[in-house]
Amino acid sequence: MWPLLACSIVSVTVIILRTLALREKNVLPLTIESEMERLAPGANPERLFRIVQHDASSLARIVRVALAHLRWPRSENVETVQTRARHEMVRLEKGLVVLEVIIGIAPLIGLIGTVSGLVHVFASLGVSATSADPKLIARGISEALNCTVFGLGIAVPSLVAFVYFSKKVEVLSVEMESLVTDLLSKCYYGRLAGARSKAQGPAQTVTPAQPTTPEIAPMA
Repeated sequence: MWPLLACSIVSVTVIILRTLALREKNVLPLTIESEMERLAPGANPERLFRIVQHDASSLARIVRVALAHLRWPRSENVETVQTRARHEMVRLEKGLVVLEVIIGIAPLIGLIGTVSGLVHVFASLGVSATSADPKLIARGISEALNCTVFGLGIAVPSLVAFVYFSKKVEVLSVEMESLVTDLLSKCYYGRLAGARSKAQGPAQTVTPAQPTTPEIAPMA
């Protein structure tokens, strides 16, 4: 029972910590999100940079990386942002592996406790079969089966929490990806337009060559 009690304490602790860490205001602050949506294409993101400088959210850390490398080509900046986004995903998923382990081991620990209890009950029954009390035997079997019930009672809420947090991390990551992709498009808008105009350049008129009429020599 003591290992199951430890599993329950760890599971409850992880659930509470992940609930606090995955609140939307801690991952996608409304101030940063609204400022990113307000930014016009090609505008100066100086105000947005000042906002994210003093924010510790996941979105702010990704935006800081994107704004700090705006002088780089867009492809290199996107790779840097993707690297930072993967790091933030690891931070958001921290603790979920603990719940996954508890989901697997809690029923097994309960089953081990049940089997051990039944072995103890039947071993005592074999020693003193003549003076065995049916009530004591039934009580011992019920106490042994309680281990399985306790293990399942830990695993089921842990499974629900694991699925919920995994889905929430997935939704938050999609929202961050959408916001950051839109931000990069706005920041590189002017550069792309200028590059297209330079690539096209002024149209040069080509004067077609006048066809030459061959001279025909007079016949003698």
